[in-house]
Amino acid sequence: MSANKTNKRLSDIPFSVLDLSPIVAGGSPAESFRNTLDLARHVEKWGYHRYWLAEHHNMPFVASSATSVVIAHVAAGTSTIRVGSGGIMLPNHSPLVIAEQFGTLESLFPGRIDLGLGRAPGTDQRTAFALRRDIRNGGQDFPDQLDELRAYFDPSLASGPMHVRAIPGEGLTIPIWLLGSSSFSAQLAGQLGLPFAYASHFSPANTVPAMELYRRTFQPSKMLEKPYAMVGVNVIAADTDEEANRLGTTLQQQFLNLIRGHEAPLPPPVDSMEGLWSEHEKQALQQQLGSSIFGSPETVKEKLQAFLDVTQADEMMVVGHVFDHQARLRSYEIVADIIKS
Repeated sequence: MSANKTNKRLSDIPFSVLDLSPIVAGGSPAESFRNTLDLARHVEKWGYHRYWLAEHHNMPFVASSATSVVIAHVAAGTSTIRVGSGGIMLPNHSPLVIAEQFGTLESLFPGRIDLGLGRAPGTDQRTAFALRRDIRNGGQDFPDQLDELRAYFDPSLASGPMHVRAIPGEGLTIPIWLLGSSSFSAQLAGQLGLPFAYASHFSPANTVPAMELYRRTFQPSKMLEKPYAMVGVNVIAADTDEEANRLGTTLQQQFLNLIRGHEAPLPPPVDSMEGLWSEHEKQALQQQLGSSIFGSPETVKEKLQAFLDVTQADEMMVVGHVFDHQARLRSYEIVADIIKS
């Protein structure tokens, strides 16, 4: 650990939740939304700081495609936890529409809404075309879209007269986060003085360089005086390492399906992945899921602390793809107990 790093403990930082409202094999989106709200109510009670939902499309295992609608569902069913997007894929939308949607959410649930933004499509190219109708720029105009969106909330940021206004939206203070798995969003978030969330849960290799780039390029803003960085991390906790590793095979199978181009609802766990993947596929998954933590309370605590030591994150966002809803609740409860201990 370098001399400029501090010895943060798990209890020193907030922990939050990223949810995709997973659709499990044999389940339905309606069931997924009921489980999402149930999980949100539990983690609010257990002391988690925020609850984010992610935009993905044309994926049979993700129900949170209409992300703003699901955010409203969760915010209406809870009372204190912050609720937001992790994230809205801005190139899929008109900035005005997003400003109006999140202006509406903030007006309904004041002081509780976050707007996390990404520049990837969150889907395949055909679906991106169905969403955008024009995918030629590949998200290269994301900084311009971001400037337009921010100006709808705060017209003082506009480069010229605002002939179109976001109502509701204008004048509201909604924290805008940039999400990413590369250096692009890290540097842009730093330059604009915005909080940054790194997707370590599916792109672990670049985590530390992206965090360091964000902090190095950070410029204070009206929103933030100093950098604030969050990392996503897959955590599946159970009473024993053996049970956690078994539950974790659901996530491994999901990513194996993605590698093979065979998208399907979230599969039930299996006793072993041996025989299900080739050696090449196993190595590819270990690379993509390298920061994932499966284990008993003792194992999870040790590995979470090690991850915090490396990243020096200001906040961690836990992702828990578990097939059985009760086991998923138990996993988040164990993490909550670890943080408090």
